[in-house]
Amino acid sequence: MDDEEDGMAERWTIGEFSRITHLSIRTLRRYHEQELLVPAEVDPATGYRYYTPAQIRPALTIRRLRELDLPLADVREFLLTRSGGTDEESHAAQQIVAAHLRRLEDRLGQTQRAVEALRELLDPQAERTVSLEVLPPQRVLAVTLDIPPGTDLSWYDTAMNDLDAAVGDRPVLPPGGRYQHTLFTDGHGRATVYLPAEAPLPPEAPSTVKVLRLPQRTAAVATHRGPHDDIDLTYSALGAFASRNGLRAQDLVEEIYLVGPRDTDQPDRWRTLVAWLIDPGSGGSTT
Repeated sequence: MDDEEDGMAERWTIGEFSRITHLSIRTLRRYHEQELLVPAEVDPATGYRYYTPAQIRPALTIRRLRELDLPLADVREFLLTRSGGTDEESHAAQQIVAAHLRRLEDRLGQTQRAVEALRELLDPQAERTVSLEVLPPQRVLAVTLDIPPGTDLSWYDTAMNDLDAAVGDRPVLPPGGRYQHTLFTDGHGRATVYLPAEAPLPPEAPSTVKVLRLPQRTAAVATHRGPHDDIDLTYSALGAFASRNGLRAQDLVEEIYLVGPRDTDQPDRWRTLVAWLIDPGSGGSTT
């Protein structure tokens, strides 16, 4: 009798399992139909479903994965390989879930930054700091490209790889870029990516890399903090400053990546100096 009672204690009806897991009976039936959580036993005569304590954690795991919008096929694969797959299959399934979680974290970060940007836009007192500065002349190693419409940002990584190959292990100042405004307004235009360097260009440097001397230039300047999700707010502040002070913009904007992905994997620590280049003959206030 004791053995029978012990055996019965290790199995719960669907109603009891529902109360324990806070999953509705309807949800548990759906999990069964989708072959995500098959009851430990189904009475062939009555069709009653029975569950065991070992199924609590899988049931709650399924709930979280579905709440996080992991596709049904991926949930099923994860559960199958976790319960009976090889080590290699189990690792692959874990990676599917890990990649999905990273995407969700990225999306959450984007949402948080969008909220912060909106709060700034709704605050009439919020204003980003802009100043008029003169950037000194500079010798740089540069890659210049004409970016066609519809191109993704892989051109930037390619240019930086060529510059890194040319510079080698020699210490350099932060990288920068000079971009035509049409890159942002029309999706195509000329871009120059550069690394400041005084040393001669080595003969083995990629053919794309050239020596370029940046002239002294006047610019409305602001330091953008964090990732570039809301860099449009910094650009807007610069454009408004130039207009308000009667400054004529050149067809170029310059970005200097004081701290970026090459320096830290924490986007909140990124610092980008954005310089809205001004026509040399342009007048206006410097306040």
